Amino acid sequence: MRTKVMGRVVVKAKIESLRDLYEADQGRSKSEEVRTVEIEDALVDTGATMLSMPKSLIKRLGLRKFTSRRMRTARGSAMFHIYDTVRLTIQGRDCRIDVAVVPDDCPVLIGQVALELLDFVVDPKGQRLIGNPEHGGEFMYDMF
Repeated sequence: MRTKVMGRVVVKAKIESLRDLYEADQGRSKSEEVRTVEIEDALVDTGATMLSMPKSLIKRLGLRKFTSRRMRTARGSAMFHIYDTVRLTIQGRDCRIDVAVVPDDCPVLIGQVALELLDFVVDPKGQRLIGNPEHGGEFMYDMF
C-alpha cells in the first residue's frame, strides 16, 4: 500500500532537446530523431528555482554545459553546471528552460521558474498542479 505524503506533488513531464527540435525544424534531421525523455514522476519543488535533472538524463538528451552558477542547497552553497535549453511539457503546456544538473540519485525537479512559465500553481492538498486561478485556470502570461 502506497502512503500519500501531504504536499508531495509528482507529475508526468516530457523533456526534449531544443537543439534537436531546431535541427528537425530546419530539415537537417528527422523529427523522430529529437532526443526526448518522458518522466513519470518528476517532483514539483517549490523551493527550487530551475528545472534540474540527473546527469544521466542530461547525457541522454545530448545537452551541453554552457556555464556554472552558485546555488543554495540544504547543504549550503555550491557550484552547479547549467546545460542547454530544453522544451518542457507538462499537462499539455510547454516552455523553454535551461537545465541544472543534480546527482543521478535525485529525481527530476520542477522549480518555480518552470511553474511560472507554465502558469501552474501547486494544490498541496490535492497533490497536483492546477492552472493559475488568477487566470481562470487558462494558460496565460502576465505582461506587466
